[in-house]
Amino acid sequence: MYKVYFTALKSLAIKETNRYLRIWVQTLVPPVISTSLYFLIFGKMIGGRIGQIDGFSYIEFIVPGLIMMSAINSSYSNVSSSFFSQKLQKNIEELLVAPVPTHAIIWGFVIGGLGRSLIVSALVTIVSLFFVPLKVYSWPIVIGVLLLTVIVFSLAGLINGVYAQSYDDIQIVPMFIIQPLTYLGGVFYAISMLPPFWQGVSKINPIAYMISAFRYGFLGSTDIPLTTSLVILLVFTLALYGLAYYLVDTGKGLRS
Repeated sequence: MYKVYFTALKSLAIKETNRYLRIWVQTLVPPVISTSLYFLIFGKMIGGRIGQIDGFSYIEFIVPGLIMMSAINSSYSNVSSSFFSQKLQKNIEELLVAPVPTHAIIWGFVIGGLGRSLIVSALVTIVSLFFVPLKVYSWPIVIGVLLLTVIVFSLAGLINGVYAQSYDDIQIVPMFIIQPLTYLGGVFYAISMLPPFWQGVSKINPIAYMISAFRYGFLGSTDIPLTTSLVILLVFTLALYGLAYYLVDTGKGLRS
């Protein structure tokens, strides 16, 4: 039985991987180009005028945030668009009636988002080497935080795909929720630089914890205690996985 389940998971994961690799010019290249512009404009042209933050040059400080921003957008958009497309084409209904466990369905899509975001993150990291030497304080923290964050937003993309009724619904969440939260999550500044009130407001933003923990992995410096960030990440991972499992297992919004 477990062999059958593994075969189903492997088939879904390969299908999702082939989907974004087949159109790599649309899925892998744009985030690398846009992030390169951030490096050029904010890192080189403006960074020298800003000076240091927490003892690091401005471009060193923003590199982890830009890598994380690319990973978040890639994982979310990959799963949300893929899941909604298959929902629209009624392919999801075939999966629901097939002897495929709910866990395999969820992880099949999550692995697709995970693979795409990891490739994008690697490409963005390579581009960053043209602007600043790579410094990593702790590889386990870098990898662990990146994986958890990508899983969180892959699950969020799947949940959005369940509720979406049109392709416009797929674009609303990243445009009006994820993008603002990412920019206000400390990608381009340290939360400790803000007045006390706005520091408190920033700490309501879950993406601030992800970026802070990821930056700690690179620089060994953080605005928020690492343990707090990891707990927040784990809570979001479990909560979103539980919701995704419930929606897929019950077929809410998926069955005609």
